[in-house]
Amino acid sequence: MPDTQLEERIAHLIRAVEDLSDTVARQDTEIDRLTRRVEMLMRREAGREAEATGGVVLGDEKPPHY
Repeated sequence: MPDTQLEERIAHLIRAVEDLSDTVARQDTEIDRLTRRVEMLMRREAGREAEATGGVVLGDEKPPHY
């Protein structure tokens, strides 16, 4: 394979690696952001459950007025 073809292939591979690196960096940032949001939502829901008065009827449970 001539030198110019090798240089072109190397240049394309370098570009592909750089593009993939940028993508991974963006995904890492997005995963961190989403992880923080999920943790916040879980804390919020845990707080709601702790404050719950039992007003929600689940499945076959009879409501409190029976």
